[in-house]
Amino acid sequence: MDASNIWWLLAGFAVAAELITGTFYLLMLAIGLAAGAVAAHFGLSSSMQMATAAVVGSVAVLATYYVRRARPGDPSPRSERSVNLDVGETVQIDAWSADGTAQVRYRGANWTAILAPGTTPTPGSHRVVELVGSRLLVEPL
Repeated sequence: MDASNIWWLLAGFAVAAELITGTFYLLMLAIGLAAGAVAAHFGLSSSMQMATAAVVGSVAVLATYYVRRARPGDPSPRSERSVNLDVGETVQIDAWSADGTAQVRYRGANWTAILAPGTTPTPGSHRVVELVGSRLLVEPL
């Protein structure tokens, strides 16, 4: 069996393993194995084929890792109105405590409100942005 066929079979197994496990990084390694197959087609030595596969696969994995890491994450499901019906509701805050919390009456019960980052604590009407545990994350209207 030709060396390029072995590389292509390994790449196919990596793709199949990725489909079974859902690990996207296996697909990047399969790209490296395909690069090894192309190197074999060009007649490079075995050590150059392995080096090509290792370098291309490693670069693909690292590039994927850094691209995924740089992307902003999905918003918290707790901040979506379709998941939490409290999001978007209005509460009245009379005073803020020194620790950055406030006690509010909402839906017939006492709740602790915390202020969204980057906003100043002012009394008045606030909109519920997210439910954090049993506390309401609010921002001024």
